[in-house]
Amino acid sequence: MNVEEEVQRLSQEIKRLGEAQDDGSYKVTFGTLFNDDECANIFEALVGTLRAAKKRKVLNYDGELLLQGVHDNVEIILSPSSAAAADK
Repeated sequence: MNVEEEVQRLSQEIKRLGEAQDDGSYKVTFGTLFNDDECANIFEALVGTLRAAKKRKVLNYDGELLLQGVHDNVEIILSPSSAAAADK
């Protein structure tokens, strides 16, 4: 899987695990993503995929590097336009 495919798949997983917001975005915590068995099987480097998605403005979260345990409650927000594109 290349980076673009991983970012697209991450968007789909955030929609699956997250909560829809009124503006069309989806919100999930890092801990929820990190501890999900399906995500663990899909993404070899979840943190790297998150950083690539943030760089492409697909999603947003506070900070640069997320670490398990320390950042479990950090909210990751999938943008409305990316959430709509995840269905395609």
